[in-house]
Amino acid sequence: MLKLFISGATGAMGKNLVHLAQDIPHQNVIGGLGQLTNDSFAFPLYDSIIDVPPTMDCIIDFSNASLTDALLDYCLVHKKPLVLCTTGLSTETLDRVQEVSKVVPLFKSGNMSLGINLLSKLLEVATQILGDHYDIEIIEKHHNRKLDAPSGTALMLAETIAHNADTPKSIVLGRPALGAKAPHEINIHAVRGGSIVGEHEVLFAGEDETITLSHGAYSRRVFAKGALEAADFLVLMPPGLYDMDDLITYKIKDNEGLKKG
Repeated sequence: MLKLFISGATGAMGKNLVHLAQDIPHQNVIGGLGQLTNDSFAFPLYDSIIDVPPTMDCIIDFSNASLTDALLDYCLVHKKPLVLCTTGLSTETLDRVQEVSKVVPLFKSGNMSLGINLLSKLLEVATQILGDHYDIEIIEKHHNRKLDAPSGTALMLAETIAHNADTPKSIVLGRPALGAKAPHEINIHAVRGGSIVGEHEVLFAGEDETITLSHGAYSRRVFAKGALEAADFLVLMPPGLYDMDDLITYKIKDNEGLKKG
């Protein structure tokens, strides 16, 4: 039985994690970090990670960036794997993630959806073919309660493009009110409104054609499912920093092993 602790258990994503884990026979949520609500939970809730006994096998974090440093401290002291799904982390905290991953296994991805990571793979090919000849714009849409902009997913997609382009690209949030489009810029436009779960569109605009690659998430369950699969994967791994690419590669090798067997 894999014992899970959910940071952000009382939030929308945390509740999805709890409900999905209930349907997975080998997983059990034994505690959560979050604000007290009128909802009932079958496990104890804590308002500080310091007070949590280290009896879990893995922590999944879907909270906010202000808690990340404390979670990293806890995982470092107690040698607990951490699936880090929170976005909007500062440069200092990202550096800390790298350091802590030398001691304990950490999993971090800008998006926990398998589909969005497939989109990232497609962007590698599109950028290698189109990147130097087409203007590139990213439009991301999320609900009106999301605190950070651009989204971690939009940044992940932009970084994929920049990494695969032949000429250097800079990533810019929005664009100035006046002035032409700079050919070396990847502009990200953030839309916030209503209950949009998550939509990302990458536009390659050429002289006589446009090519659009997009992904829409219509339920938070896709992210929760990815996080639970990441926990299963992470507890088997040595210290290091892992992401969705590592999980996908592991699943492919595992499936190949089953076919050979």
